[in-house]
Amino acid sequence: MTWSWKLGRVAEINVYVHATFFILIGWIALGYWEAEGSVLAVLRGIGFILALFACVLLHELGHSLTARHYGIRTRRITLLPIGGIASLERMPEDPREEMIVALAGPAVNVVIALLIWFWISVTGGFSPFDSLGITSGVPLERLLVINIMLAVFNMLPALPMDGGRVFRAALAMRMDHYQATQKAARLGQGFALFFVFMGLLYNPFLIFIGLFVWIGAATELHTEQMKTVVAGVTVGEVMQTDFKTLAGNDYLSHVVELTLHGSQKDFPVLSGKDIVGVLTQADLLKGLTAKGNAARVDDWMQKGVKSIESSVQLQAYLETLSDPLLRLQLVTDHDRLVGIVDFDNFSEFVRIQTALNSTAADEMRN
Repeated sequence: MTWSWKLGRVAEINVYVHATFFILIGWIALGYWEAEGSVLAVLRGIGFILALFACVLLHELGHSLTARHYGIRTRRITLLPIGGIASLERMPEDPREEMIVALAGPAVNVVIALLIWFWISVTGGFSPFDSLGITSGVPLERLLVINIMLAVFNMLPALPMDGGRVFRAALAMRMDHYQATQKAARLGQGFALFFVFMGLLYNPFLIFIGLFVWIGAATELHTEQMKTVVAGVTVGEVMQTDFKTLAGNDYLSHVVELTLHGSQKDFPVLSGKDIVGVLTQADLLKGLTAKGNAARVDDWMQKGVKSIESSVQLQAYLETLSDPLLRLQLVTDHDRLVGIVDFDNFSEFVRIQTALNSTAADEMRN
């Protein structure tokens, strides 16, 4: 996700914070300043929001570590003003496993709430409930209430929220996964419209939540459509076989010529028949800016690149190939380079197959 900065690693998972998170910090600080007019109050408010997002991080770790139990890696966790996103490399295929992964996040919030409740109970008891407010009340009690709210809110059956994933998993136990995703996505977008409507009447923040849910539901459905399109297709059936390669001692002037006179933007770099790197268009521009045409390819290429075997099912690399930031994938046959796949030709394949499937469906109906 662009405009994100890495905070560190937790449980071997990279944690990022989105730039908009700092807008939330500023808004919270302003709210406390207007309420109490002191720097101490502002620091107390910022401390509370950081504690809240520590709970959000634990929520996402609940998803990530449960997914790891099923052999699924988490690429990153990103903290946003509206919560967190754990970017799993894929969702479990087994509906029961998907349900458990989805429930793990809210379960963490319930555990946190129970621990806070126990601590408050043994250290003095609760304050009157009416003393709690957005910027007032005992911080631990507010954190207890918010964790309960997070658990309940996330369990709304609105895809892509946790409750929506649980709902889809329950449907997928009785029907095709794509049909289950369709029904869950429609329900999710119904909730999204409700959030937007309530946001227009009461709280504008609900409009942003509604937009997030709408886009997330559409993305889930699109991903499931792509899985249907590429089912049974191998990487070798999608790869480009007409492509140019470079040698490490080539000059960037040669790459400029290939780029200007063809459609290829990223190039495998070979030493004999061995793959030694990849030179992307971004690498080329960096080299030209720093050293000009006389720079060599091996000074600017990316080394240690991984390849995909041509016989592997395309579905296994669906999320990798659908990421526009991962521009070039090298395809090999027993370690010999036989083709390349990039985001553009993968997207083109999906569009063509979708059109063909649509035509076939129309012919069947007629």
